Amino acid sequence: MATSEERRKLVYTIKELCRVCYTCVRECPAKAIKIINGQADVIAERCIGCGNCVKVCSQDAKVFLLTRNEVKSMLHGGEPIAALVAPSFPAEFTEITDYKRFVGMLRALGFSHVFEVAFGADLVAQRYKSLLEDKSGRGYISSDCPAIVTYIRYYHPELVENLAPVVSPMVAISRVVRKIHGNIKQVFIGPCIAKKDESDEIDEAITFRELRVLFEQSNLTPDGVPPSEFDPPHAGRGAIFPVSRGLMQTVNIFDDLIEGNITVAEGRIGFQEAIKEWETGSLKGQNLELLCCEGCIMGPGMSPGGKRFERKTYISSYARNKVAPAQLKRWEQAIADFSDLDLSKSFVPDNKRIEKPTEEEINRVLAKMGKFSPRDHLNCGACGYDTCLEHAIAIVEGLAEVEMCLPYAIEELHETVKDLAVSNEKLAKMQQALKHSEKLAHMGQLSAGIAHELNNPLGVVLMYSNILLDECKPDDPLRNDLELISAQAERCKKIVSGLLNFARKNQVKVDKVNLKNLADDSIAGVVIPKDVKTQVVSRTSNLLADLDYEQMMQVLTNLNKNAIEAMPNGGNLTIVIDGNDQEVIISVSDTGEGIPEENMDKLFTPFFTTKGIGKGTGLGLATTYGIVKMHKGRIEVESNNNPQKGPTGTTFRIVLPRKADFDLNTENNV
Repeated sequence: MATSEERRKLVYTIKELCRVCYTCVRECPAKAIKIINGQADVIAERCIGCGNCVKVCSQDAKVFLLTRNEVKSMLHGGEPIAALVAPSFPAEFTEITDYKRFVGMLRALGFSHVFEVAFGADLVAQRYKSLLEDKSGRGYISSDCPAIVTYIRYYHPELVENLAPVVSPMVAISRVVRKIHGNIKQVFIGPCIAKKDESDEIDEAITFRELRVLFEQSNLTPDGVPPSEFDPPHAGRGAIFPVSRGLMQTVNIFDDLIEGNITVAEGRIGFQEAIKEWETGSLKGQNLELLCCEGCIMGPGMSPGGKRFERKTYISSYARNKVAPAQLKRWEQAIADFSDLDLSKSFVPDNKRIEKPTEEEINRVLAKMGKFSPRDHLNCGACGYDTCLEHAIAIVEGLAEVEMCLPYAIEELHETVKDLAVSNEKLAKMQQALKHSEKLAHMGQLSAGIAHELNNPLGVVLMYSNILLDECKPDDPLRNDLELISAQAERCKKIVSGLLNFARKNQVKVDKVNLKNLADDSIAGVVIPKDVKTQVVSRTSNLLADLDYEQMMQVLTNLNKNAIEAMPNGGNLTIVIDGNDQEVIISVSDTGEGIPEENMDKLFTPFFTTKGIGKGTGLGLATTYGIVKMHKGRIEVESNNNPQKGPTGTTFRIVLPRKADFDLNTENNV
């Protein structure tokens, strides 16, 4: 047998193959599957070895403990080894038409003796018959299925006293073999994983699937070995044991609805429901025959893909030969020879139940999943639990995760998609702003250089033109030319001044400014046509901020003028003041024609203008941008010029720190 540490882990997960479908959670009657970071891990100390998770996992992520190498080593050790073959073998090795060839292959593999576990089933069935004929009304639960026994010991320990005090057919035949051959080593071969952990009386246990591998590794085929018979004692009706109701059929007991006192239940759902009804008293006076699988012929150690009823026909055909009249007398003698064999067994409770969480803890988890009332409980089963309540309890117990809830996960996904969309939009705007800032920074450096180079010659032109004007007589024909030179030089000086403002080579003089007054003054400083309505809206109680009043007045004046010019047919000009403790937001909105999308990237570029020749220098918004940046703020633009997309118009949004975080009255570059 494997070591005790290995033995406890009958089933485990290959995490690389797990696809988080929660099918194993749904199929585990013991709820011994724990979801950790989306991975389904088997809790060894809670596992009953039923193998349901192995059978249902389509990705082969659930595998059971393989012990064929240990058996192989035993066979090569030179000692006599007895094979104990479960009666379900005809349903597995259907390609072997003569069972004697199968026995011959086992002997060729190295087994010195080959016994039928079905004879152990015959002995066990006789003991069960005497228990079932007991009229005390106590009621018994069959103990031949090790997964059922473990399930009751772990999760219904109060029913342990009702387990039939009889060993399983495997242990029964093991005791028969020891009575005949002494302490010979024994290997059980069958369809069950739980058999690997059932009894210390067996040296090792492998499944039929593992036996097939051993046959393949040894190149053994039915035609390549001589036929051989099982070692005596030979089985009788016990050969029918692995099918549904096999126990009763072995002793010719039938569970008719009128006189029967036996309830048969099989499969994950069936045996659990039977146990629950037994506990509530609904099955008073009944005995339970329980199987974790739908008969041993559908055990996890069988090759996958087999058909239940087809397998049953193979068992029936084999068992039919076992009850032939010629063999009956020999079988009866064997039963008599071992009638005094000790087949008793006692079971010890081993409570693995987790204390049920409080209602408050459960409701807290349900609320986290968005389930605040019974109407929110979809009970869809996608998480692997039958109800939302069971899922919530499993979460509190540390067996499950909130993310297993499909509706919750979908809702979270929708929220994530929305958040990503918002983040992407913000990122796109930031990327655009960064690109624009880099471009304007280069333009600022260029503008500063140009302004520096032009200032000196412009100063000379202005000085000498004014000197000549002073010396020129009023009626001198050159006076008009000199005045034109002086005026155009003055205009050039203003353009250079605008370039310097854009490049921010001047100083910021910060003071506490009332934003409402600033907005009112900016509107008062421009000519408002009669068909344009203006308003200032305050959405914050704190209207004070650290700003350079004159420069911010220039910003708002520029924006107001542009807004008015964008509404040749009239409209609304609105200044909204908003903010929080850290920032102030000034929005200037118009209901004008809007800005074409192709011009949005060029708005703050020096000398770019959509106005006619002589009506604008293209430095207004560039200067505005420079002033805002100098105040450690940012300016954003939203505009629509397509009436089909909604109301047209433009909004310039200026975001500034409420308190100055830079040295006052110092030079600040873009």
